[in-house]
Amino acid sequence: MDVGFIGMGRMGRGMAARLAQEGHTVRAWNRSPEAAQGIPGVTPVGSAAEAFGGDAAITMLADDAALESVLVSGGLLDGGAGRPGVHLGMSTISVALAERLTAIHGRAGVPYVSAPVFGRPDVAAAGKLNIVVAGPDAAIGAAAPILDAMGARTWRYGEEPKRANAVKLAGNFMLIAAIEAMGEACAFTEKHDVTGADFLDLMTNTIFAAPVYKNYGASIAASRYEPPGFGLRLGAKDIRLALQAAEAAGVPMPFASVLRDGLIEAMSHGDGEKDLSALAEVSARRSGRT
Repeated sequence: MDVGFIGMGRMGRGMAARLAQEGHTVRAWNRSPEAAQGIPGVTPVGSAAEAFGGDAAITMLADDAALESVLVSGGLLDGGAGRPGVHLGMSTISVALAERLTAIHGRAGVPYVSAPVFGRPDVAAAGKLNIVVAGPDAAIGAAAPILDAMGARTWRYGEEPKRANAVKLAGNFMLIAAIEAMGEACAFTEKHDVTGADFLDLMTNTIFAAPVYKNYGASIAASRYEPPGFGLRLGAKDIRLALQAAEAAGVPMPFASVLRDGLIEAMSHGDGEKDLSALAEVSARRSGRT
């Protein structure tokens, strides 16, 4: 398939490279042009409009503001030839923006599918993402070869695109909660003369032998927070979006507020550009360990 890809961050580069490896024609654009260079099989283009066409276009941008700037303010849906057969919005964005984008795409006549992903850059490069999709059945079907190339499995949640975004935010809330739990538990065991590494070795190989605990637990045990797989600042953004959507729906999420404050504290100590696992350092500092 002919695919345009907008957003060549750590995740986008791996996803675009994977599509090219699987035989798809990929044109890529990024606001910082150098990020779209040097990806095997991927052709850089000079504008977002050049990428927003073909059989499908994918957006993988950092946040609501970036996506709105490129897609809406940039006029990509204002009309004219060259628009894509389907737009796959794969960024982690707010539920509210997903609703607005659904309406804008409807007026423009461009099928829109929300398709955020679970997985880190290495998983993206291997084509093993778990992709959460919601949107028109026909559009999802048309995009199936692309989704299959990038993901281990596609999880479908109906025809309202916002549902996929709600699932993604809920999942990231659980992920960050797991990191907070490991950080607090390690601070506790360290104060009782058991290293966090020894404690996490037990936990992540027995009752918490799941990818989130094993992967982030290994980073916490080694105090290895760079280079980031999932940046802490992006995690803070996702918790903020979850709280906004929860308030709009009348759903109390008291622990999400605890996580928000911990993430703010981490950023205030200069950890915003580190891996999300650096959240564990907040508990270490509070306990007087560091």
